[in-house]
Amino acid sequence: MKKLMDYVAEAATLEEEVMPWDMEEVLEGGATPLILDIREPYEFDCMHIDGSSNVPRGVLESACEWDYEETIPELVNSRDRDIVIVCRSGHRSLLAGRTLKEMGFSNVRSLKTGLRGWNDYEMPMVRQDGEDPVIEANADKYFTPQVREDQFKPKET
Repeated sequence: MKKLMDYVAEAATLEEEVMPWDMEEVLEGGATPLILDIREPYEFDCMHIDGSSNVPRGVLESACEWDYEETIPELVNSRDRDIVIVCRSGHRSLLAGRTLKEMGFSNVRSLKTGLRGWNDYEMPMVRQDGEDPVIEANADKYFTPQVREDQFKPKET
């Protein structure tokens, strides 16, 4: 049986990743990749890279094609554009990158370490409500895993 990290490890062998500091150089160099944040809307609203587009992973496939409620014209027209996919840790973005490549997108990269690494590198983020920038202490708290007791694997007896 495959587990989440098996899928992530497999995708990591197939997908290109970019580190936060390399992404900073890309942006400072004047490049304008499509920054595709695939987290859920509540995550995006909390904090995101300024100028990024939110397309939750759950609707990614339909957002990439015409004639769906979720269609994002900018994304549909970006099959040859440089796309950097972003999530919280870099795992979901690897899986989404694999999907986009299978759908014919040619210049797809995943932000390695995700927004957690972006924050660790002290890169700016904004909130949906206009608070700019995100306060680093709030970001640190957000990126600390919040696994409840009932979510841990039961201990074997």
